Amino acid sequence: MWIKVKVLVSVIFLLSYNLCISQDYIIPLWSGKIPNSKKSNFQEVTKNGRVISKVIVPTIEVYLPSKFNATGKIILICPGGGYGALAYDKEGTDIAKWLNGHGIAGAVLKYRLPEDESNEKPNLSPLMDAKRGIEIIRLHVNEWGIDSNKVGVLGFSAGGHLASTLGTHFELENRPDFMVLVYPVVTMKVDYTHIGSRANLLGEDPEEDIVNYYSNELQVTENTPSTFIIHSVDDKVVPIENSLNLFKALKDKNVPVEMHFYPYGGHGFSMALKEG
Repeated sequence: MWIKVKVLVSVIFLLSYNLCISQDYIIPLWSGKIPNSKKSNFQEVTKNGRVISKVIVPTIEVYLPSKFNATGKIILICPGGGYGALAYDKEGTDIAKWLNGHGIAGAVLKYRLPEDESNEKPNLSPLMDAKRGIEIIRLHVNEWGIDSNKVGVLGFSAGGHLASTLGTHFELENRPDFMVLVYPVVTMKVDYTHIGSRANLLGEDPEEDIVNYYSNELQVTENTPSTFIIHSVDDKVVPIENSLNLFKALKDKNVPVEMHFYPYGGHGFSMALKEG
């Protein structure tokens, strides 16, 4: 009798597990020649199984929650890394899996980095890939059970800059419905920017016009998506003023914004699972 009960419990557990487990797909962003790319000898590099650099073929890696748990929402996730690499697990796939547990689909963006060797105009490629990521998601909303009005973008650090650039430099077909920014780089102005991200994206001595264009606190309009911001006061890498100035710009344009600041945490804490 007990053996039969144990077998039945095991079967129920396995069936439940299979209902709740997420699925993942890797989809290239572009077919044929990738726009703004040029031939190079670059080969993609992955260090320690988690940090990716020299991206040649940009993709989205899509994690879908079970149909039983799904909310119809999806978030395009932009990992950080100073525009020199991608923290692909702790600010990418780990986040997508966590979102699945809350019924939200996650699409991790492996975007091209602004490198001279593989891009015609380096600063254009990350945003081109982010826009294309949103477009591809909306092409698959029926297949994936997504509400086309619940497509958001989430970015960490330099990925937060990319996410906020997408939220302030969009066309109709690739406008995100909401933004989530975690310790984001927002400005390219020297007072508060992350100098490494600025140099990698814009070069060592950029013109003022391009600095202003990528200073996203200056690009907010009434059509900028509603925004949720997280930052630590003691962040010594990306000063909190990035988030403060963006908050003010959003407020001034009557864009819904929610902001959470924490007294400690520094930079790069991801989900802060090790913080007390």
